[in-house]
Amino acid sequence: MHSHILVNADDGPETVEETFHLFEQAVREGITAIISTSHALHPQYNVHTHVIHEQIAQLQQEIDNRNMPLTLYPGQEVRLAGNILELYQKDQLLTLAHSNYLLLELPSSFIPPYTQTIIYNLLTAGITPIIAHPERNKVIAANPSHLEKLIRDGALAQITAGSLAGLFGKDIQQLSLKLVRSNLVHTYGSDVHNLQARPFLFERGLSFLEKQKELHAIDTFLENNKRIINNQPFIIYEPENNFTKKRWKLF
Repeated sequence: MHSHILVNADDGPETVEETFHLFEQAVREGITAIISTSHALHPQYNVHTHVIHEQIAQLQQEIDNRNMPLTLYPGQEVRLAGNILELYQKDQLLTLAHSNYLLLELPSSFIPPYTQTIIYNLLTAGITPIIAHPERNKVIAANPSHLEKLIRDGALAQITAGSLAGLFGKDIQQLSLKLVRSNLVHTYGSDVHNLQARPFLFERGLSFLEKQKELHAIDTFLENNKRIINNQPFIIYEPENNFTKKRWKLF
């Protein structure tokens, strides 16, 4: 549900060949659907929606020509900004796979004071924000209760496969596991950019969770990934009473 696969659009692959090498790896890892989430409102990248739609159509046609069992969906990784809702209502931002879920990226070193307002405004408009890679936000890393507060405000959260696989170091790997075990994560994404430095690592991240005996988390993440594409309510393994008891519910 999180990938940078468009050709020469942001910090993803630079050629069609690189993109199709990524697709080949995805198929080998058992991935059958990819939501393309090029950066939007990022300080360095702001990929326009028409570029996304055009490339998705072209790439899907070539995928079909090669008989690859893979379906692409449009989306964006939207950097937090005060005018997100206004831009979305003007069709200048994309949700995930035409759903009511929007992938929201926080700045890496802080959480802006208006974040809660943006979450509220999106929810009021029927859009549920999913916070991308919260484990890589320095404020959340220092104190995960900041993520808990955002979730209590109505946001959801997505963990990155590479974080669980150890790509960003042991500290982020252990923090990611802590967030999973604290029921502060709801879905799972690769955040793939290329085969060298930022590959899928989809299987490796799941294998790490399996070794840690977090089988319920694997089931939940994969089910919720499907529910994004189908625009269905999430299954949430939600704690009660300050995260001491657990229960299933639909979100």
